[in-house]
Parts: sequence; structure tokens; C-alpha cells
Amino acid sequence: MSSSAEPDLLVMEDELVGTELECEVGPVAHGGHCVARVDGRVVFVRHALPGERVRAVVTEVRRGYLRADAVTVLTASPDRVTPPCPYAGPGRCGGCDFQHATLAAQRSLKTAVVREQLQRLGGLTADQVDALGVEVVPVDPSSGGPASGGPASGGPAPEGLGWRTRVQYTVDAVGRAGFTLHRSHEVIPVDRCLIAAPAVQAAEVEGSPVTSHRWPDTDRVEVVVSNRESPVSIVRETGRERHLVAGPATVRESVAGREWTLGAGAFWQVHPAAAATFAATVVELLDPREGERAWDLYGGAGLFAAALAPRLGVTGRLTVVESDARAVAVGRQALDDLWTVRFVHAPVERALRDRRWTSVDLVVLDPPRAGAGRQVVDAIVARSPRAVAYVACDPAALARDVRTFIDHGWHLTALRAFDAFPQTHHMECVALLTPSR
Repeated sequence: MSSSAEPDLLVMEDELVGTELECEVGPVAHGGHCVARVDGRVVFVRHALPGERVRAVVTEVRRGYLRADAVTVLTASPDRVTPPCPYAGPGRCGGCDFQHATLAAQRSLKTAVVREQLQRLGGLTADQVDALGVEVVPVDPSSGGPASGGPASGGPAPEGLGWRTRVQYTVDAVGRAGFTLHRSHEVIPVDRCLIAAPAVQAAEVEGSPVTSHRWPDTDRVEVVVSNRESPVSIVRETGRERHLVAGPATVRESVAGREWTLGAGAFWQVHPAAAATFAATVVELLDPREGERAWDLYGGAGLFAAALAPRLGVTGRLTVVESDARAVAVGRQALDDLWTVRFVHAPVERALRDRRWTSVDLVVLDPPRAGAGRQVVDAIVARSPRAVAYVACDPAALARDVRTFIDHGWHLTALRAFDAFPQTHHMECVALLTPSR
């Protein structure tokens, strides 16, 4: 077919948007949807569950596949429930992917995604994944915080709801705060976000189609509450300018008796129990020894460094590498008493090009969602540490980097997976990688 015919073909394809398909829903896929096939074409269906038969409306046409929303369930899965939030569902808020499933089913779906990514992208066999005992489990709620109920929270929330301590709302053209549709810039005004911590909900920044608080000349509004007793902070953002609207300019976060003081818009785990859970898991998997040297790469404000340093003792050394100057400043202040810890303000890739960094025993690797990448993995392997703890918010990126470690003769020795983001398709994994000896 000549190139001149391709635009006509694309027009014909685009005419599929809005049409209704009837399909049998297959397995879950990474990204909050399930896979179906209609007339030999792959369809990624949201708001459905494996084994269901649904009518789905096509929302997007891509080369080789379609995206669609299940609008009518003809045969329901036994795991299906009525979403607790009225804004969850086709054509509504795009934030929560799995409110139509029980929490147990959500975790089973996430477990299936981790397993599939490790096999397809990581190159592991099904038997190897079985041996790891991969299972997505809830984070430990005993760490406390707003989702557990308390003076800062406005009371306890049902399991799977009321956990998110940092919520960013998008503001529409008439000043109403809400959330965008899936894969869209269209804002859906809401009057209450059920996964937000009760204290965030009580701030009442949301809009609604009828009555609303208005945010003129504002692009986004962020509401933050810490995992300890503290007032809510509200920050409005227009372009690149951020202005504190209410509450303190800083929030205090505490993990295992240590405290960090961060700007209201700074990064911190959004589930109140997540930071403590991930830090404890890293220490458990690495099993640090007295006198060892460790690197905490993409180390942020030093959460993992604070957990590891006491185990390394006074003869151990720990270096945190972080490119965000604000996080480095916060970490230096929070860990000021740990003289065995030093912070390096630099991109990880650039720091690892310094050949003076020749020896290390342990590495914590907590890269952004895109993963560490081959350059970073190659540089770590070249230093021959005895173990790497890889903290990942995206199982696909984790799997790709695991494959690179495996190509170097390393092993994925253990993996823990946590449902730190209930009602969504997101999860957090902590993997232990060790070299062949």
C-alpha cells in the first residue's frame, strides 16, 4: 500500500472510536486493564475482570490494538463489587483502576502482573517465578498514620480507602478541582476522593458539578498531610509557580523514631505505612554487616540510609547519591547525627562514572518509574557488590533491569511485593539481586 493511502486507512480506523464490542475478557495486563480479542485484534479493556463477558466501547485506536471501556457486564466475575466511589467507572475519574474488584482480587491481579512482567521482560521461567513465591500483600498498617485513624486523620477509614496522604488535584477552566479522565486532559470535578486520607478530604478543596470551591487562575492544587499528627498543607500551582495557601510550609515525617522535615510539595511515600515497610524490607533482604560499605542510589532524603547505617556500625560507610538538591538538604539535616553517612548531590549516572568509586558491599537502588537502565546496572555490577536491593514502583522497569543483571550472571534471589496503592493498578516491589560466586 502506498504511503498516500495510509491517511485514509487511519481515518477508517479512527471511526471505530465510540463503537461497541462484545467480548470475552482474558488475563490482566500491566496498566490497569485486561486483554480481550475481537476478530483477531487485541483490545485492552478497562473496568473489566478476567473471565467476564462485557460490552465495551472503543476509546482509542492504536496500531495493532484498541483500548476500550467495559460499559455493560453481561457475565460478571465473582470478584466484582460495586465501586465505593461514584466517580469510579467508564467516562469518570481515571485515578482508580480496580474499585470494581474486591481487595483480595486486586492483589491477585497485581500478583499476576508482576509474574507476567518477570517472565516476559525479565526472562525468568515460570518455575523460577514460582520459586520466588511472588505475592502482592498489603503494607503493614501498624506503622500508623492518617489511614489508620487518629487525631490527624479525622477517624479511621475502611480498608483500601482513606490512605493517600498526598493528593494533587487538577483544576478545570472554571476553577473546579478534580481528576482527569484516563489518558485525557479532561477534568472530572469531584466532591470527595475516597482514597484520600480523611484529613485531606476534610480540607474540602474538591469541586463538583453543582457546588464547588473555586480555584481561579490555578492549574493544580496539592493537599498534604504527614504520617504523624500535623495540620494539612495546601499548595496551589500555576505554571511553574507554587504558593502555599493554608497550613505549614513544611511537613514532618517520622519512620522508626527518626524525623524528616520536608517542604509541603516534596516527595514522600503517599501511603502512611509504606516508608517504614519498605525500609524494613530493604534491611531484611540485604542483611547488612558491621563494617560494610553501602551505596544508596537515587537515595532521596535518606530513608534507606537511616535504616541501614546503624547496622553497618561505626566502621561502616554509607554514601547517598541524589540529584534533587532539596532532598539532599533535608537528608543531611535529618541524618546529621550519623557521621558514617555522606550525601552526594549528583545524578546517579554521573556519580558512577567516577572511577574512584571502586569498592562497595551493598547497594540500594531506588530509581524513578522508568528504571535504572543498562548504564547504571553495568556500573553497579562492575563494582562487584555482594547484594543489591532494588526498590521499584513499576514492575515492567524492574523486570527490564532484572534482565540486565541476569545477563551479567546475577540472580533474582528474592522479591517482596506490596499493595501500597489500593484501588489502583500500582504496587511497589523490593527485589534482592546477588551475583554468581
